[in-house]
Amino acid sequence: FTWPMLIVLAAYVMAGGNVIANAFQTIRRGTFFDENVLMVIATGGAIGIQAYSEAVGVMIFFKIGDLLQAGAVSRSRRSIHALLAARPDQAVVKTTQGLRTVTPESVAVGDILMVKPGQKIPLDGNVLEGQSHLDTSALTGEPVPLSVKPGDPVMAGQISTTGALTVEVTRPFRESSIARVMDLVENATARKARTEKFITTFARYYTPAVVFIAAAIAFLPPLLTGASYQTWIYRALVLLVISCPCALVISIPLGYFGGLGRASRQGILVKGSNYIDVLAAVKTVVFDKTGTLTKGVFRVKDVVSRNGFSKDQLLEFGAAAEFQSNHPIATSILAFFADRGGRLNESQILAHTVHAGQGVTARYDERSILVGNDSFLHLKAIDHDQCEFDDTVAHIAVDGQYAGHITIGDELRPDALDAIQALRDQGVDHIAMLTGDNDCAARAVADKLGLDRYDADLLPEEKVTVFEKIVRDRPNGKIAFVGDGINDAPVIARADVGLAMGALGSDAAVETADVVLMTDTPRKMAEAVAIAKKTRRVVWQNILLAFAVKGVFLSFGAFGLATMWEAVFADVGTALLAVANATRILRG
Repeated sequence: FTWPMLIVLAAYVMAGGNVIANAFQTIRRGTFFDENVLMVIATGGAIGIQAYSEAVGVMIFFKIGDLLQAGAVSRSRRSIHALLAARPDQAVVKTTQGLRTVTPESVAVGDILMVKPGQKIPLDGNVLEGQSHLDTSALTGEPVPLSVKPGDPVMAGQISTTGALTVEVTRPFRESSIARVMDLVENATARKARTEKFITTFARYYTPAVVFIAAAIAFLPPLLTGASYQTWIYRALVLLVISCPCALVISIPLGYFGGLGRASRQGILVKGSNYIDVLAAVKTVVFDKTGTLTKGVFRVKDVVSRNGFSKDQLLEFGAAAEFQSNHPIATSILAFFADRGGRLNESQILAHTVHAGQGVTARYDERSILVGNDSFLHLKAIDHDQCEFDDTVAHIAVDGQYAGHITIGDELRPDALDAIQALRDQGVDHIAMLTGDNDCAARAVADKLGLDRYDADLLPEEKVTVFEKIVRDRPNGKIAFVGDGINDAPVIARADVGLAMGALGSDAAVETADVVLMTDTPRKMAEAVAIAKKTRRVVWQNILLAFAVKGVFLSFGAFGLATMWEAVFADVGTALLAVANATRILRG
């Protein structure tokens, strides 16, 4: 060894120490071929033919490219880490001995929390005292503060900005909104998209193939034609550097990771990058109505009595039958009855039974009460009014005799029409709605929004049957379903991509859904499709860029028209261009 060679080797090891170590780790695992092994073979061969400057230069540029790529990955991760940083680390519990600061995990359901202005709400609960505006951006991506008062629900991770709150805990921390969000986000990257899986498999076969082709270029021409070994070995080494699959192996997963981060920053939690591919291919979207396209906040508009019953009697019987129900219609009837000064003899409410998608039955004051929709009364063979309203109608029968009906109104969400138009702008060409509500109310919503199809008076199991028919009628493109309730869970599971909407919705819907929309806004569905399409577009741009540049330079290298320096550009330069392109997903 000469002094110049020792200096070159020292510089080589300093520049590429981690590459050499990673190459040995790859060989120890029995994999034998990856980008690190390729770089060691190529630069080691360059040293062997005394191309010292090229060998060291390749390692230095490869190292610089590695650092820049790591920075881009870190930037993508920060968009998700910002969400995870919303995790509260302490809770102030009100006890008989005074205030006590504890960890959120140690707080029990029913405990009373004190939240000062500027503090994070540590667990899900209901406001007992105080009023404040909440910063919900970490969870929902929405910049507009949420106003809360006594009786309103709050979620862990929200920040009280203007007032102190007293909160009663309704869920343990492990079941809180922020804990579930963190679990969804942290596990999202484990589910790879088909493109990512293809690239991983492709690299597994592509890399050894390149090594054998390089070996053939290095030794066959000299053996067959008597040409210089040094010339052809150099060309083979250039080929190895050019063909390194860094741009594909790094930028493709980074693109999907950026898509997941961008979506989570906007309050859209995608459970895996495979669902980004499905969202990008969606051509049909099916919505639930109540609580999804409409606010799901019902108010009694009219009370119509029949057959000798008074309006007060009708309301009392309706409130008694709905007393043990938490359905929005039941809540609206009970609230209206209470506002009019009505009081129930709760001990007389017996045999309460819920008939899913139809109504409820109960016994009250020794009388049999039925409250339900049109189909339920037809099923029970009870003559009743045929109501042609744009609202929901709850029919009431007492001891098998029709007593009248209560008209209950719901409102469209303010951005529902914008959401439908935004979806059409994204290339969704068929939008439908499924609902258990009556045909008149469903038709009114469908007409206002310009939907292509609606189906009404559906039981939960009938929603699946109708959805199956839509699937058969729409064979081209993927089909998404957006819902918010437990009765939507079967259809969410059946869809190519199912979305649960609204502050984590019901437990069943969230567990079943592939995507969770954190806010009560259908426009998030259009945003999810837009982010998915942009992610998919950037990923394929990177794939085409990598293959095009490498194809050109591989041709140059094989014919001796490219040196090791051009090889460095083809490898590291292409990787950096692809990484820079992938980070565009994080921008608006």
